[in-house]
Amino acid sequence: MRTLVLGGVRSGKSRYAGELARELDCPVTLIATGAALDEEMQRRIEAHRASRPADWCVVEEPTRIAAVLRAAAHPNRVLIVDCLTLWLTNLLCGEDAAALRRETASLLEALPQLPGHCVLIANEVGLGIMPINALARRFADEAGALHQALATRCERVVFMAAGLPLSLKAPAAPTSRTAVP
Repeated sequence: MRTLVLGGVRSGKSRYAGELARELDCPVTLIATGAALDEEMQRRIEAHRASRPADWCVVEEPTRIAAVLRAAAHPNRVLIVDCLTLWLTNLLCGEDAAALRRETASLLEALPQLPGHCVLIANEVGLGIMPINALARRFADEAGALHQALATRCERVVFMAAGLPLSLKAPAAPTSRTAVP
């Protein structure tokens, strides 16, 4: 089962992903994409660390998440990527201009093949005004395209607002093959 969790900043995305993992009652591997480039981000990372269960395995990887997902995936494991928005930023602002296309393609290729459960967290940034500078517009465009591509590959898509999950896409219910007389 692949789940995409979208929402604004502080909308409850990470908490919700943790709740999903607890319900599944499987070991959890968290792939953290954030980099502590300033004091404010360091505080955010520390707050996330403090709120995580101690038994979660944590892999800090700012750009190569498809490779980490492939290595960590297991039928009885929950993988959580927190978050794709920071991952996208890391790729856009990195020195390798081809990395964004390469890593996005790798993620989209790997996702349907992963055994077990995978929860992808991302900020929905396309609900506000049009950004004023070219990099911010490119970021919004890339995030929107990524979210659409992931939504087609995920069985479940949830939008978080004010800590409340809104189901945008749910797994199809099994159908009965029994003929009706």
